[in-house]
Amino acid sequence: MSRTGVFALRLAGPLQSWGATSRFTRRTTESAPTKSGVVGLLAAAAGIERGDDSRLAPLAALRFGVRVDQPGTRIRDFHTAHHGVTGASMPLSERFYLADAVFVAALEGDHSLLTSLHGALRSPVYPPYLGRRSCPPTEPVGLGLYEDARLEDVLARVPWQASAWYRRRHPNPRTLTVLRETAPGEPVTAADVQRDQPVSFDAAHRRHALRTVATTVVPTPVPAGSGPRETHDPFAALDVLEDDSV
Repeated sequence: MSRTGVFALRLAGPLQSWGATSRFTRRTTESAPTKSGVVGLLAAAAGIERGDDSRLAPLAALRFGVRVDQPGTRIRDFHTAHHGVTGASMPLSERFYLADAVFVAALEGDHSLLTSLHGALRSPVYPPYLGRRSCPPTEPVGLGLYEDARLEDVLARVPWQASAWYRRRHPNPRTLTVLRETAPGEPVTAADVQRDQPVSFDAAHRRHALRTVATTVVPTPVPAGSGPRETHDPFAALDVLEDDSV
């Protein structure tokens, strides 16, 4: 019998955008990461191509949840574009983002699969981004693997990941909001449905199904240590290349 576990992620960056629906020139964002967006991030890190539904399926079967550690601010931007061949102007589009948000996401399922995804994030085939390619994470995404654990327990005990400046402004929040996928057979009294269950990322036939999401709260865990967090320097690789060329 295969072991189960939970893989926790820290999703933080200047901008994030997690769209569950997009209509014409208006591209909205949800207030928290979607399952489709996070599975897409992991699939990209593992090198799963958009049309490879068979490799996507095990990732999509993982149970997903997210904790809102720092809700961020919703902002709006306008985008213009021109056709690359004709030079004709494309319609003006309206796009929404979350600024300065921090989330803890977690996926529950086969431990060996989660271990491989953890390794893929450390050496990704395609770089991770927070919903859109223009939204890179500010720090390493992987928080850790938890063997023989439950999604609910990990989201309740991972240290509070909010930024230092946010903790100074909001020093004693009593609870944090958790949005989690319900477990099979779980009795649900207050839940919602969201169309972000990935079925196919094929660009021509992208498909998503509905999933049931329960909203709960957990007591705010003790924040991460006051010492400096591991930093992520996006130009480190360039420094190595420069040194090798000398």
